[in-house]
Amino acid sequence: GLVLALASLVLCLPKGIAVSEAVLLGLLALSLALSHRHFNRRAALLSLAFSRGWLAAVLAVVAAVAALLVFVYQDTAYVDMVWWRFEFDGYAPRSLRAMVAVALLTLCVALAHLLHRAPPALPRPDAAELARAQAVVMAQDSAGAGLALMGDKCLMFSESGRAFLMFSRKGRSWVALYDPVGPREEWPELVWRFVELAGESGGRAAFYQVRPQALPVYLDAGLRVYKLGECATVELAGFSLEGKRRANLRHGVARAQRDGLVFEWLPAGGAEAEFDALQAVSDDWLGRQDTAEKAFSLGAFSREYVMRQPVALVRHEGRVVAFATMLVTDQSAEAAVDLMRQRGDAPKTTMDFLFTQIILQLRAQGVARFNLGMVPLSGMASHRLAPRWQRLGRLLFNHGENFYNFQGLRSFKEKFDPVWEPRYLAAPGGLSPLLVLSDTAALIAGGWRRVITK
Repeated sequence: GLVLALASLVLCLPKGIAVSEAVLLGLLALSLALSHRHFNRRAALLSLAFSRGWLAAVLAVVAAVAALLVFVYQDTAYVDMVWWRFEFDGYAPRSLRAMVAVALLTLCVALAHLLHRAPPALPRPDAAELARAQAVVMAQDSAGAGLALMGDKCLMFSESGRAFLMFSRKGRSWVALYDPVGPREEWPELVWRFVELAGESGGRAAFYQVRPQALPVYLDAGLRVYKLGECATVELAGFSLEGKRRANLRHGVARAQRDGLVFEWLPAGGAEAEFDALQAVSDDWLGRQDTAEKAFSLGAFSREYVMRQPVALVRHEGRVVAFATMLVTDQSAEAAVDLMRQRGDAPKTTMDFLFTQIILQLRAQGVARFNLGMVPLSGMASHRLAPRWQRLGRLLFNHGENFYNFQGLRSFKEKFDPVWEPRYLAAPGGLSPLLVLSDTAALIAGGWRRVITK
């Protein structure tokens, strides 16, 4: 821009000593020179590869310019005025007037594509980076950080290498999953770097399912927070099947055992002999759900990923009918369920039995708490002065059973008497939260087509 302004300044003088134009161009050049540091976003004119999109944009520009020139200079009886008068000339053919608008629109879209910076390549982590991330994960209290080891998300490490955040990109949305993983003092560096990287690429940075303790970090980075729901956590030290409050769970376990269900715990790497049986359960579950493997905030069934985790399984008459893979760390502060699947012909008490036995197993291992996961839109404010976001969320929670079993999921987790903690989305304001959530849904489902068709 500065080079063009200076060139125009030089060329306007011999044109006719255009002093006013020279003054304006001089002011423009001075302004650009003083503020050049603020123009840190690179365009794609010289960085785009000769891809189909690049060639299509160039062809669109050429075609649009050619159409406008033909229109401007065609020598016919009805063209007796300049094109901007002709655009509104009611006596000219409507098809020709429409062609001008289409050509201008095509030109603007193609130029916007060429001037928009090509998003940088985001390679998936290799084995060395996953091993590096695993060392960080195992030293943390939050078990959910283990989702980084699935390998489907990009990793951004801090300068010291003691912390990282995991993220993916969909459209213009750069979505980081959870808070950064690692020492708290290194979080601001990672958050700012991520926001800067997304902004330089013309994207919007967002952080999905962050905890309330970390909100000041995101607010300082210029983001706004929106409640997503609540996460259920069971404090294991005080958990027991004794007493009136746990009567339903106690009776459910007894009934499951009468039905012939047997619980089994396999340590990390110990599921090799049972992998084919687990695969059969997973395939049966996916077939009945008429869905594909999820990603991003959910684990996917693969040999390498499952072998990294402890596995809890349930047998019925010797056959594996259900299983859950576990996210754990070396700190024994928290454990969480990752993959959770069962056969269609498993007894009805299977999932209650599986979860109860997992909780008892973790308590025996000295784990402090068990993370049951988030219930979307749960715990939204009901006050009449609540933000519109929360009022809409509460409406969907109460009446959106046709889309998702919000209340049923909360009722299932309530059986274990958990502590509920809010989870938030940190994102720019305006329409960004809705766009980020729609892009996040596509990341989880594996694409827009799967969002609609499962």
